Amino acid sequence: MLATTHTVAFSGVEVLTIQTEVQITNGLPAFTIVGLADKSIAESRERVRSALHSVGLELPAKHITVNLAPADVVKEGTHYDLPIIMALLAAMGVVEPNQISPYFMMGELGLDGSVRAVSGILPAAVWASKKQMGLICPAEQGSEALYGKAEPLLAVQNLVQLLNYFKNQIPIPAPAVQEESETPQTLIDLKEIKGQEIAKRALEIAAVGGHNLLMIGPPGSGKSMLARRLTTIMPPMNRYEVLEVSQIHSIAGKLPEGRLITERPFRNPHHSATTPALVGGGAHSKPGEISLAHHGILFLDELPEFNRTTLESLRQPLETGIVTVARANAHITYPARFQLVAAMNPCRCGYLGTRGRECSRAPKCGAEYQSKISGPLLDRIDLQIEVPAVNPWELAQVPTGESSETIRERVKKARLFSQNRFIETPFCNNAQADGSFLETIAPMEADAAALLRDAAEKLMLSARGYHRIIRVARTIADLAESDVINRLHVSEALSFRNPLQKG
Repeated sequence: MLATTHTVAFSGVEVLTIQTEVQITNGLPAFTIVGLADKSIAESRERVRSALHSVGLELPAKHITVNLAPADVVKEGTHYDLPIIMALLAAMGVVEPNQISPYFMMGELGLDGSVRAVSGILPAAVWASKKQMGLICPAEQGSEALYGKAEPLLAVQNLVQLLNYFKNQIPIPAPAVQEESETPQTLIDLKEIKGQEIAKRALEIAAVGGHNLLMIGPPGSGKSMLARRLTTIMPPMNRYEVLEVSQIHSIAGKLPEGRLITERPFRNPHHSATTPALVGGGAHSKPGEISLAHHGILFLDELPEFNRTTLESLRQPLETGIVTVARANAHITYPARFQLVAAMNPCRCGYLGTRGRECSRAPKCGAEYQSKISGPLLDRIDLQIEVPAVNPWELAQVPTGESSETIRERVKKARLFSQNRFIETPFCNNAQADGSFLETIAPMEADAAALLRDAAEKLMLSARGYHRIIRVARTIADLAESDVINRLHVSEALSFRNPLQKG
């Protein structure tokens, strides 16, 4: 007898429908799984066998073939256990095929028949809703599946509970909705940082325009503290961004307790991170740090300590907002629209330019250390500032500055001033604006245009660097609620340009 169930496979964030076909025929006893299944799916045979035994059933002494179609799509993960065993039970006549056909199914089986959590429940639920089908998933992920609006939704704890539902019509408790806090409490605030007014101004501009930021300064000057507080002044994500970010984290298996991610991500990988860990890929082609930072912040502390090849792999995603992982058997694309915030010391010892604390190799050590960051990568970072050390007098005497909430209100106001220009465009902020669209939204006064032309010649700016100055100036004008960019806006934008090589 032949029976079929439905499940999903993931190609990046794209969801594909997979049919699980089970056929039981006469012949030598065997249990074969075909259809480009990886090792975790091949091991499903033993989990299925033990789960059946836990409910008092045994595999028939016949030839059992499981086909995962389409057969040319690579399948990975343990979520195929549940659709395999339900198709097998339908082929054995335990459940009716028409009872299970309206559902997508995902779940890993325990040897005792329990249904365990798997990755990707949220995007699977969204896909099931689009296909007007239901979803069967692990009970502990029922609240996550609710956000996908799949109906009907069965969140099951074990195989016995699911069989009782189909055989005896015993209802399965509906999953509870995880409440979201409207104003998440945060333990960090920009007012905790004394001094560093230029750096705070750069953070505000970055938050409004979505610009990348590089901070250069000695150890202990507050670079990491500043970076961690950038998310506290950024506007909250809209519902579309929340769902998109949550789906990426769900595929990566990092969605916390079935709750949507409502705060902008802040990812802080160690400088020993490999290229697959940062951009995605690896054995199972999982999202990397740049995709987990989608619509949020990717903070790279000690930037020159990262592997050179790893850093260069960021160049394309910074421009396009996506990353494509090319493998021999697949090309997988993940969204990666993140803001890069990086921090570094001016040299290896960290005290280049500080009298009495420089090492014996200064200034040569600084040039060598800074040369680890390539010009093309620096060219993609709009705001580049020096963060000097704060002296003890400032820590003791300077009053507390503005709070994150106060600055966030200014950021919201500036974004509100600019939002109409992005309607019906592929761009969301000034940092993404390009081509003729940038010329349209950035009209300049004559003296501002002259200043920019002179600066471009003296600093030998590339075409990309030239346009990035315009984008930053447009953001500064938005903060001033000015439709036209003036000389002061261009002058301030130039002050944030490349302290490493001034060009």
